Amino acid sequence: MTSALPIRLFNVLAIRAPFVELQAEWERQHPDKPLLIDWNPTTVIEEKVARGERADATIVTAPAMDKLIADGRIVPASRVELVDSQVGLAMLPDARVPDISSVEALKTALLNARSVGYSLAGASGLYFQTLLKTLGIEQQVNAKATTIPEGFTASLLLEGKADIAVQQISELLMVKGIRVIGPLPAGAEKVLSFSGGVFTDAANPEGAALLLNSLRTGAARKAFEGFGLQWRN
Repeated sequence: MTSALPIRLFNVLAIRAPFVELQAEWERQHPDKPLLIDWNPTTVIEEKVARGERADATIVTAPAMDKLIADGRIVPASRVELVDSQVGLAMLPDARVPDISSVEALKTALLNARSVGYSLAGASGLYFQTLLKTLGIEQQVNAKATTIPEGFTASLLLEGKADIAVQQISELLMVKGIRVIGPLPAGAEKVLSFSGGVFTDAANPEGAALLLNSLRTGAARKAFEGFGLQWRN
């Protein structure tokens, strides 16, 4: 009997919810190829790779994938484009929803919030910090903001630590009992693209390639879109 050959994957948190659904089906179809997954923001995955940690494949933001390929870490031909993800806002279901339909309305909503929650390490949190500077409200918002190193910011709503949470919509939807009130408006919007690739020194490159290609099926598309992610053609 052939022993199982695992596939280790460095995977971005933004796709965790749909991926968990797909993982169950993968392991049913491929019991000889169990998945070992490290879930982190892209910035943390980049730090792992820089320290010399390796997996068989990774899924990260498209710019990070560009850099990994340029640095010779990822096999260029193995790259698979997956999904786009919008950054949005969430509140508790019974909260009074502010107008966020324009940049000015968004500024007012953020300034009026008791506390805004966001992640310091995630791609959405890094973008939000830049956005606050661009809008000229960095000091006012951060004076009452609640931040986490990484993880799901909508949990801060349930803990009573924030009344607006900012993150990728797919990550907001990971937390039950909250309400996504919309993406960032035109002029402030942010769409993050995600790509997968196989490491040049992967222990199981064939399994890694098979896994990434399984994420381009109709079933995968349905799972991704069910969590607010947009299919990349």
